[in-house]
Amino acid sequence: MSMDIRGPLELPAVRENIELFTADGLTLVGELALPEDAQPVATLVTLHPLPTAGGFMDSHILRKAAARLPALADLAVLRFNTRGTSSPRGTSQGTFDGGEAEQFDVAAAMEFVRERSLPHPWLLAWSFGTELALKYGREHDVEGIILLSPPLHRATAEEVAAWAGDSRRVIALIPEFDDYLRPAEARERFASIPDITLIDVEGGKHLWVGETQTRRVLTEIVAVVNPDALPLSNEWPVSARSSEG
Repeated sequence: MSMDIRGPLELPAVRENIELFTADGLTLVGELALPEDAQPVATLVTLHPLPTAGGFMDSHILRKAAARLPALADLAVLRFNTRGTSSPRGTSQGTFDGGEAEQFDVAAAMEFVRERSLPHPWLLAWSFGTELALKYGREHDVEGIILLSPPLHRATAEEVAAWAGDSRRVIALIPEFDDYLRPAEARERFASIPDITLIDVEGGKHLWVGETQTRRVLTEIVAVVNPDALPLSNEWPVSARSSEG
């Protein structure tokens, strides 16, 4: 007997409420999810959508990545609220700074990764989070960056082009019907990074609503960081410890 993996189903993992400490004196709240019965193969450090538009560490793709991928793909998933952002986990100190002081938030997350010796970190960024990844990711020891629905509102052309001389991978998932940046424009705006991997997602929208889009996004993430885990199962044994949450 098995159940479908969909919606809010949370698969087994070792979950820990954590705090991050920024260089400018703030405490940020978050969660680390680890595989229950294996060492993580790689680490996803997630950067959430715009908090002034409702983005937070529980934005659904990031929450589902943490709920499913430790069990399905042996990945560690670190989620946190950037400064001034609230979720059921709590509120991070400070106030939203439009992507400027948030550089310290990214640095605090990466310092946590170093302290915990979490392996092969990738920045997994969505919408506003992609601006942070593009602007500040090169400063840190990451394998690369995975961009979901990048709007390219805050990252400058120069900051984008700087990745052209970097050996680390840049992967961007571009929804066909994105509200801000669609595939044709994305090819133009990212042309300064010759080695970028642009993945056009047919039928996709900025918020990746629906189980079909969720599975597509999670599959593309795993294809980058742990392809041996593919294909991702769509079912989980009912005898295994899992819960709705």
